[in-house]
Amino acid sequence: MADDPKRELRSRRWYGVSDLRSFNHRSRELQMGYSYDDFMGKPVVAIINTWSDINPCHAHFRTRAEEIKRGVWQAGGFPVELPAMSLAEIFVKPTTMLYRNLLALEVEELLRSHPVDGAVLMGGCDKTTPGTLMGAISMNLPTIFMPAGPMLRGNYAGQTLGSGSDVWKYWAEKQAGNIDETEWRSMEAGMARSFGTCMTMGTAPTMTALTETLGLSLPGASSIPAADSSHPRMATLCGRRIVEMIHEDLKPRDILTRASFLNALVVHMALAGSTNAMIHLVAMAGRAGIELSLDDFDRLAREIPVTANIRPSGAYLMEDFYYAGGLRAFLSTLAEKLDLTQKTVAGGTLGDQIKGAKVYNDDVIRPLSNPISSAVGTAILRGNLAPDGCVMKPSAAEPRLLKHSGPALVFRDYNHMQAEIDREDLDVTADHVLVLQNGGPIGGPGMPEWGMLPIPKKLLKQGVRDMVRISDARMSGTSYGACILHVAPEAYIGGPLAAVRNGDIISIDVERRSINLEVREAEIARRLAEWVPPDRTYQRGYNRIYAEHIRQADKGCDFDFLEGTAPVPEPEIH
Repeated sequence: MADDPKRELRSRRWYGVSDLRSFNHRSRELQMGYSYDDFMGKPVVAIINTWSDINPCHAHFRTRAEEIKRGVWQAGGFPVELPAMSLAEIFVKPTTMLYRNLLALEVEELLRSHPVDGAVLMGGCDKTTPGTLMGAISMNLPTIFMPAGPMLRGNYAGQTLGSGSDVWKYWAEKQAGNIDETEWRSMEAGMARSFGTCMTMGTAPTMTALTETLGLSLPGASSIPAADSSHPRMATLCGRRIVEMIHEDLKPRDILTRASFLNALVVHMALAGSTNAMIHLVAMAGRAGIELSLDDFDRLAREIPVTANIRPSGAYLMEDFYYAGGLRAFLSTLAEKLDLTQKTVAGGTLGDQIKGAKVYNDDVIRPLSNPISSAVGTAILRGNLAPDGCVMKPSAAEPRLLKHSGPALVFRDYNHMQAEIDREDLDVTADHVLVLQNGGPIGGPGMPEWGMLPIPKKLLKQGVRDMVRISDARMSGTSYGACILHVAPEAYIGGPLAAVRNGDIISIDVERRSINLEVREAEIARRLAEWVPPDRTYQRGYNRIYAEHIRQADKGCDFDFLEGTAPVPEPEIH
């Protein structure tokens, strides 16, 4: 029953002290059928499991948790599975973004309050990656992130389907009358053929790829399809490696640096990753005490072309990306743009992580000399309509719309837009700029994925498939089109977006990174002085906490009281 004298484990405070409280801790472990040899003096590993019955992205996590435990046992540790919020992207309303910070807080407190020495985080469905990582970075115990992996390719009538991206594409065709209900139902059945996350370059694959680039996942882990037999082997390796990391005392903030975040931005640009990554990376960096700004994103976007030929910006899917060599091969093509000296959870550097990696299909993973598009993957626009910035994915928009001026058609909120957008008598042309107000962090609330406003039905019938759309909301990373998002400050708090009226001319120029409302500043000020936001008063509960403490999109939408690295006292054990 003696503890390892080489290094005192945090869990020893619970199990290894000769007092009444530790007697109770040991007694309760024995009550569950464990023996002293199972837990005494061994690293205790928390397995943070975001499984639920309503999260298809994580449907395999019950099994994967057991496979992680196998690795922990093999390496001489003691695994403890702790459930956390699942945040099923498709089902949680109004948006999982409303609860990302709640998951982060839950993970931080799970790790702080339990007798654990390190953690394996199980996530992948959009907000579970940044949410679990933000909590773990704040707690700063040795941590590995185990990604859920993308689902298999979709299939319909001999065509390969991509989640999200093809949903929007074929919905537009259905609205235009080109697809009937039977065909639509067949697509539903063929779209998602296995457990796992979206297999387009949506938020889930983007964030897990960036997590691996940051050094917080095992080499190659993020690319493995969820249904592939390599995935459970990877899970077991996570269990083995975390025990070693506990002995090494290798923690997230030992790995995360400004240089590692800049590496993640390089990869994000080359992937044409989800626009949501901006919010999450800024928040994650803030938890590590690292400053990351929208200007960093835009600077690297101008330098790094899009070389991952993956939908919605390209042609292929994540399964193809894996067969082409996966993220390790992709990183190797970007080596000259990366700081390869950065640490990883594997114990070496990023350079060590990509040694020997090969590209097996250079149409899927292209070299820097052969990008898929001349358009950049991300652009940060500023002007009198978005003084604190907004974001666009130019590579996923029709080129004709990258420089555009047109009259605004304004929707004061999502319900207003839903009620009006498909009216046959809607006064709209293809040159209009669709504007959605009150979709931001507070106005939504939670900044829902409303930013890909649907094309008006009357225009779909005319063959229009893209328009400039502007909002303070977000959009799914699987979406495409000339959507300008995350306008900051948001309309609800009196940002300039609140001043837009029907018929106002809005001008965008992506090359110049500009977005402007062509209205005199005095008139904008007058309108804002008269602005009355919709009622978003919350008398109690989590929504009240959220509204009182949420930061704006350009600051990462973290809670003001969770930012930074100020220490929180360890729990007293009495």
